[in-house]
Amino acid sequence: MKKYNVIVIGSGCGINIVDEALAHGLSVALVDKGPLGGTCANLGCIPSKMLIFAADTVAEIQEAKKLGIEAAIRNINFNFIMERMRKAIRESQKHMKQELSHTKNLDFYEGEGHFVRDYTIEVTGERIKGDRVFIASGSRPLIPPIKGLESLDYLTNETVLQLKERPDSLIIIGGGYIAVEYGHFFAAMGTKVTILEMADRLVLAEEPEISEILKKELSRRMDVYTGVQAQELKSNGHDVTVVVNDLKGGGHREFTARRILVAVGRRSNADLLKVENTGVEVDKRGFIKVDEYLETTKKNIFAVGDANGQQMFTHVANAEASLAADNAIHGSKIKMDYSAAPHAVYSHPQIASVGMTEEAARKAHKVLVGKAKYSDVAQGEAMIEENGFAKAVVEADTGKILGFHIIGPYAPILIQEVINAMASGGGTDQIQAGMHIHPAITELIPQVLSNLKNTTS
Repeated sequence: MKKYNVIVIGSGCGINIVDEALAHGLSVALVDKGPLGGTCANLGCIPSKMLIFAADTVAEIQEAKKLGIEAAIRNINFNFIMERMRKAIRESQKHMKQELSHTKNLDFYEGEGHFVRDYTIEVTGERIKGDRVFIASGSRPLIPPIKGLESLDYLTNETVLQLKERPDSLIIIGGGYIAVEYGHFFAAMGTKVTILEMADRLVLAEEPEISEILKKELSRRMDVYTGVQAQELKSNGHDVTVVVNDLKGGGHREFTARRILVAVGRRSNADLLKVENTGVEVDKRGFIKVDEYLETTKKNIFAVGDANGQQMFTHVANAEASLAADNAIHGSKIKMDYSAAPHAVYSHPQIASVGMTEEAARKAHKVLVGKAKYSDVAQGEAMIEENGFAKAVVEADTGKILGFHIIGPYAPILIQEVINAMASGGGTDQIQAGMHIHPAITELIPQVLSNLKNTTS
């Protein structure tokens, strides 16, 4: 049995740990069942945004009429858009495999490994042991126990990337960020889209007023139903019928489409690793338990990224990987801080958020809340952006920004200024002190902070 200083499971954010360990002369084993590069590069962020960029372009052309510009889309080459994405993935995987094959002091075990005893993993018939183990094994689509689902050829956010033909109609079960992003994409491609969400609103992690605007805007281009729970799926010739329980009005309803996309969440891959064999505990959802240093319940075993379920975003996973490597390899004692961890939803309109919601902040702080519409600043008025807005949640006594939330064009770009201020310990004064170009849409940020006031929830 071969022994290593470090074993890393997973080639997404885990590659950051591999690089750090190799840079300090440690022997390293990388275990990965593929695809190389992890979820983000192959099944999530990168491929989906390549598709959504095309959808954004379609939506902008369709909405140009409000600016006095009438344009027509003559053709959308669905196969070209999909194959461009797949080609980029193939090239990325090829490049990464070549790099791994030429890396010294690194052994790559390509296969699905699992723990057999403390710090010991079996993969492709071999057993290897590590002094320190990093679990960066990611997650996979959560498949709900809906009657009839397993007998159908349903899509997930992973298998949808292999489509060769655009479906004429699509039902999406779920209303989170994956559901609304793919709803936007397929609607732009010309598919009749129906979103079915069990909760009373879309994207539950966002502010209620953001969810409200998102539903309103999406409903212009697709059918969106909240408060409906899928109970059964039935094959109907070439189509599929979804029977739902109407949680608000009572009774049952039926929806029919050519294809079904299941997007109700993600589950950790910890169960595939049999982490219990090495003394690592999981929570009731199946995600690996970690402390504030990202160490599991077993000393010298760390879990980062989707596997621990803390915040399932690539930029967070990369930050966790760097921190875990510092703590394990360099003996640091650095705590993971999620207070300025942002995220974005690439629907249409776009959403970006960082920090606490107003509801969460009020439970622990005395807060001021500020809001401003895009149309409150000159560039937003020029864009004729009537519904987009931003919202700040600030600690009343200190001016510390506790949370910031935006829905509208360029939301992920606009929020970066706030993220930087929060990460450096700054607050409203830091942002207000800087000059903001006029007229630019970035004036929205100080405008929000100028509107802070004491409100009741």
